[in-house]
Amino acid sequence: MQESRLFRILYYLLDKGRATAPELAEKFEVSVRTIYRDVDAISSAGIPIYVTTGRNGGIQLLDDYVINKSFFSDSEKLEILSSLQSLSAVQYPEVDTILKKLGAIFQIGLTDWIDVDFSRWGTVAENENRSFRQLKKAILENCEITFDYYNSTGESSKRNVHPYKLIYKDKAWYLFAFCLSCNENRLFRLSRVKNLILTEVHFERKTDICQYHSVFPMPAEIGNLIDLELEFTLDVGYRLFDTLDDTAIIKHENGYTVKLTLPENNWLYDFLMSFGDKVTIVRPKYIRQTLKAKHEAAREHHKGE
Repeated sequence: MQESRLFRILYYLLDKGRATAPELAEKFEVSVRTIYRDVDAISSAGIPIYVTTGRNGGIQLLDDYVINKSFFSDSEKLEILSSLQSLSAVQYPEVDTILKKLGAIFQIGLTDWIDVDFSRWGTVAENENRSFRQLKKAILENCEITFDYYNSTGESSKRNVHPYKLIYKDKAWYLFAFCLSCNENRLFRLSRVKNLILTEVHFERKTDICQYHSVFPMPAEIGNLIDLELEFTLDVGYRLFDTLDDTAIIKHENGYTVKLTLPENNWLYDFLMSFGDKVTIVRPKYIRQTLKAKHEAAREHHKGE
């Protein structure tokens, strides 16, 4: 606990420049005596922190000092900077100043290693990035939002929701939110969210919803999960690795065997149909019949053209 507080004090001083002991005591909910003990601990770690008295006095770090022995190993320093840089890349410009300060103190050059563009190919980037900025504001400030939502059949409905978190899952962005019309938590695919409006209505974040887990409720429209075993020819391997998890793909002399669990929906059938005669459905066998019917329907649709 103390180590965490020491770093937070260091971070605070880097951001503010100077602080008084009572200010730090109130900030970190400890006594003034504890703050002075923390200052001694930081100083003993080789960080030049000092206390000045008088009207403009306080606790501060020596300007332009480079930490060469401190709490962090070289790898930990890089990890801290990389994490902050990733936040900066996803439109958290408020971390830029602290990022530069830490980079100077650690004496580590920053590599521009990440850039995030939320827009899809063929879209107006600014429009989609604006939607992400609106969602960020709504989530951080607990603002209710309203939008038109299109389901998998193209039907739209007006939704008012309390947004809680953005999730990137299986090559798509989702909004985890409490839907007021359904009175339950829902996962909304962002590509189907249209005409998003940030309202002036604020909501109280529920503590049980704030305890997020790695498994989120699957949208009902995604479909039931089924176990698949598929065989693909060698010449479509690049598509498999572009789309599927590597652990599901087994290469052999004549092609690829794929075993995985996927929701049964239009995406699955469109995906399988796109391979034409390059895929063989081993199981479940009823998928073969459904696929044959879809191919026949497509052939009949273009018959006589």
